[in-house]
Amino acid sequence: MEFPANVYLAAALLAALASAASVPFWRQWCRRLGLVDDPGHRKIHTEPTPLAGGLAVLTGLVAPLLAGIALACAHPGVRDFLVRHLNHFIDTTDVGLFRYGLGKRGVELAGIVLGACGMLAVGLRDDQVELSPAVKFSAQLASALIVAAAGVRATLFVHNIIFSYAVTTLWILTVVNAFNFIDNMNGLCAGVGAIAAASFAAIAAHRGQYLVATTAFLIAGALLGFLPFNFPKATAFLGDAGSHLVGYLLAILAILPHFYTVKHPSPFAVLTPLLVLAVPLGDLLWVVCLRWRLGKPIYLGDTNHLSHQLQRRGFTKPLAVVLIWALALAAGILAFALQ
Repeated sequence: MEFPANVYLAAALLAALASAASVPFWRQWCRRLGLVDDPGHRKIHTEPTPLAGGLAVLTGLVAPLLAGIALACAHPGVRDFLVRHLNHFIDTTDVGLFRYGLGKRGVELAGIVLGACGMLAVGLRDDQVELSPAVKFSAQLASALIVAAAGVRATLFVHNIIFSYAVTTLWILTVVNAFNFIDNMNGLCAGVGAIAAASFAAIAAHRGQYLVATTAFLIAGALLGFLPFNFPKATAFLGDAGSHLVGYLLAILAILPHFYTVKHPSPFAVLTPLLVLAVPLGDLLWVVCLRWRLGKPIYLGDTNHLSHQLQRRGFTKPLAVVLIWALALAAGILAFALQ
């Protein structure tokens, strides 16, 4: 049975609305706690800007997810009443499918949310006191292990638990740091993240993996809801908290779908996540190799990213960001076409 597209649309819209509506609250909260990015060297903003993006994105993801779980687990009479009043978006069959999906992957979903909270907490602390690379890496690793322990693991067709844990944590840490690296211009990280999430959503929906697709649409919607506050002029930044969260969520979306199945035995299946995330991963690889060749620590920031290269060639920052969005969109379309 095909899952109805209007449910996906409702998930994306609810996530976008929840994310956007929460931004003013989180901006004020960040100002009170001093979680702001102050003007300074290599920065173009002239006043302290709240690092509220990660909190808004997590709100956009969790709020509709909790609403969906509440609907699925409600008393049958209450559930039927709500379904009757939401019949333009969802029906009893859809709720039944969602309940079944929660039963099958509920532990994984709980692990994903817990890991997301862990990544956000690491980033918030780093935004506040600038953690050492070793402490930050250890905290990232702990969050990655949480989600791996919940059953969200990559195998690469090697059925060995130790290998699975190792490749999963390595993948999550790589993607987290890739998105942390590209968070260097307004709208870049959030926009690329939204495009990648939408690409994973389309691929999962095409394959009938409705719970994965719904989760991906929620993430895409949450990022799109925040984007107007971050581009072209930013009234809120993602900060390390937001970039950690975005990278983590996209890493999970790359693991959750079954890209290679009996119905879809594409030889390109294992390349799908690499294609969808080609822009942030390519930027990470280029910058790390360059810093290593120059004998510089790989964790020290510089202006050798793709966005900076475009700026040096005469593009304005907003145009450079839009061009990179276009590259990410082309990579996502190619990944979908190869299914």
